[in-house]
Amino acid sequence: MRAATTAQWFRTSDGVRLRYLDSGSGRMVVFVPGWCMPASIFQPQIDALSRRWRVVSLDPRGQGESEVPRGGYDPARRGQDIRDLLAHLGGGRVVLAGWSLGVLDALSYVDMAGDGRLAGLVLIDNSVGEGQAPPPRSVPSRFFINLRQRRDATVRGFVGSMYRTPQDAAYLDAIARQAQRMPVEASIRLLSYPRPREFWKQSLYAVRRPVYYAVTPRLRSQAELVAQHHPQPMVEVFDGAGHALFVDESARFNASMEEFLSRRAAWN
Repeated sequence: MRAATTAQWFRTSDGVRLRYLDSGSGRMVVFVPGWCMPASIFQPQIDALSRRWRVVSLDPRGQGESEVPRGGYDPARRGQDIRDLLAHLGGGRVVLAGWSLGVLDALSYVDMAGDGRLAGLVLIDNSVGEGQAPPPRSVPSRFFINLRQRRDATVRGFVGSMYRTPQDAAYLDAIARQAQRMPVEASIRLLSYPRPREFWKQSLYAVRRPVYYAVTPRLRSQAELVAQHHPQPMVEVFDGAGHALFVDESARFNASMEEFLSRRAAWN
């Protein structure tokens, strides 16, 4: 039976009101979405995993239904927002799962707070600073120009590119509209995090809890290096999925999450 999902709110340490979705009960997994995306993008995980776990999905500042402040679109503040959320939720250890930009937000949290609250860390389809930098999906400067000049079309193109499987037009429209809530310059700052690649690598390997790194083929070499270098790795390459691999191959990803949560995470 599917657990009920409720929308909850909390205030960050700098006074910004953020929303999160909360479903299920028991040990907790917290999802952090990517660039400009809403918490609801993890609906396939909320529906499946909340049968056994408490599933929380954050609308980061400026995203989903959270407040859109003028500032705070930098890795330190976003990491602190996660820290504030975990303090608000209370309780023991959690599995923290970040996707895309949420990977960097989660690693920013780890840099400032350590891994004491973590039973495990899930990183979904972003570079973690291992090996050589992956080829960019597009030229960043051109993407920024397009965001400033043709934002709606650019965001809709980006949203459509996240999937390899057909998606309902109304679903894509809703995601694209939500992805344009924050000021355009704030959205560009989110794509311009002023941290070297080595920072993300060091943050990852400072985590001694189990790590699940789920990627698409462009990050295969990084996944192989994480499997070699992290003491408790679980890595998986989703060859047939797009960037939103947890939607494209939701059944496979959810099964892997169940494996990680039930058999690998360090809850004690």
